Amino acid sequence: MKAKKYSESQIAAILKEGASGIPLPELCRKHGMSSASYYKWRSQYSGMEASHMKQMRELQAENARLKKLYAEQCLHTDILKEALGKKVSAPSCRSEMAHHAKTHYNISIHKICQLFGISETCYRYSPKNKEANATIAAKLHEIVNTKHQERWGFRLCFDHMRNVLGWSYNHKRVHAIYVKEGLNLRVTRRQRIVRAAPQPLATPNSMNQVLSIDFMHDQLTDGRSVRVLNVGDDFNREGLIAAIDFSIPAKRLTRELDQLFEWRGQPQVIRSDNGPEFISDHYRNWAKERGIVLWYTQPGNPQQNAYIERYNRTMREELLNRHLFTSLEHMQMLSTEWLWTYNNRRPHIANGRITPAQKRMLTQAKSQTVH
Repeated sequence: MKAKKYSESQIAAILKEGASGIPLPELCRKHGMSSASYYKWRSQYSGMEASHMKQMRELQAENARLKKLYAEQCLHTDILKEALGKKVSAPSCRSEMAHHAKTHYNISIHKICQLFGISETCYRYSPKNKEANATIAAKLHEIVNTKHQERWGFRLCFDHMRNVLGWSYNHKRVHAIYVKEGLNLRVTRRQRIVRAAPQPLATPNSMNQVLSIDFMHDQLTDGRSVRVLNVGDDFNREGLIAAIDFSIPAKRLTRELDQLFEWRGQPQVIRSDNGPEFISDHYRNWAKERGIVLWYTQPGNPQQNAYIERYNRTMREELLNRHLFTSLEHMQMLSTEWLWTYNNRRPHIANGRITPAQKRMLTQAKSQTVH
C-alpha cells in the first residue's frame, strides 16, 4: 500500500484534535496513520501553525538539497585531486581516469563524463587493435634505444619503420603512440640571424660526381684534441670516410682519399672550405694529377658546403656529444659503427625518406637496366 501524504494544514488539525483529549488509537484509526507518525509530528510541529510548518518543511528540503550538493562537490574535488598528478589532456587519458574514478567512487557515468569533459561514447569506447598498438610501441622503444639512434625523432623513426622495415602503419597512428609513450625529444635551437634566402646548392645527377669534405674537432677523456675527417657523396648523402687521428695533414688526407677511390672510383669534383690542408700545394697537385676539380667555398660562407655541414651536425648530435672517448681506437670503433648506422638504417629526407644505401642500390639498379 502506498504511503499517504499529509499536508501542513492536515497535520495541524490532527495535532489540535490530539491536544483536545481524543484517545490516540481512535485518532490514528480515524485519519489512517500510525502512532509513531503522530509522536513525530508532535515533537516537530507542536504549537505551530500550518504556515509555520510549511516554512519549516521548505527549509528542511532546502537544507537536504544543499547537503547533497556539498557532498557531490566534495566527491568531485576528491576525484580531481587524485587526477591532478596525471596528464589528462588527451581524450584517451581522460577516459582512463574516468574509468578509474567510476571503479573507486559511487558516482554515475553521466557525472563522471561531465567531470572529465568527455562524452559517454568516448567513455564506453573500446580501442581496437590493441595488440598492433603494443607492437608499434615496442618497436619505437627498440628504435630509440638502439646504439647511435638515441637522438632520432618521430620522423626518423617513422621513415625507418616505413621504408627500411616495410611497415605500413599510418603516420598519424604511429605519432599518437609515439607521443603517448613520451618519446618526444626536447630540442632547443639557437636564434639565427635573419638573412636573405641563399642560393640553393646544386644537387649532382649521379653518384661520384661531387664529394664534400670537411674536418671536425673533439677531445678524448684525457683532454687531448682529436680531428675527424668526414667525406660524403652529395648525390645520396652517403658518408664515405670517418677517419680519426690527432693530426691529419695533407699527405694523410690524400692517402685516405686514394684508398677510397680504389673501391668506389674517382669523383669529378671535391668541394671543401679553405682549410690549410685543402689549400696546400701537395693537395692541389694531387688533385691536378688525377684531373679532379676543386671547389672552394668563399670565406665566411659555410652554407656553400651545406651538405657536409649538415652531416657534421648529425654526427655531433648522435655520436660525439653522446660518448666519452678514452682512446683513438675507441673513438674510431664507435665512429665506424655510427657510419654504418647512418648509411644503412637512417632515412634521409633528401633521398625521398630512404637510407643512403637504398638510394645507392636503386641508382645502380637503374643504371644496369639502362645499359
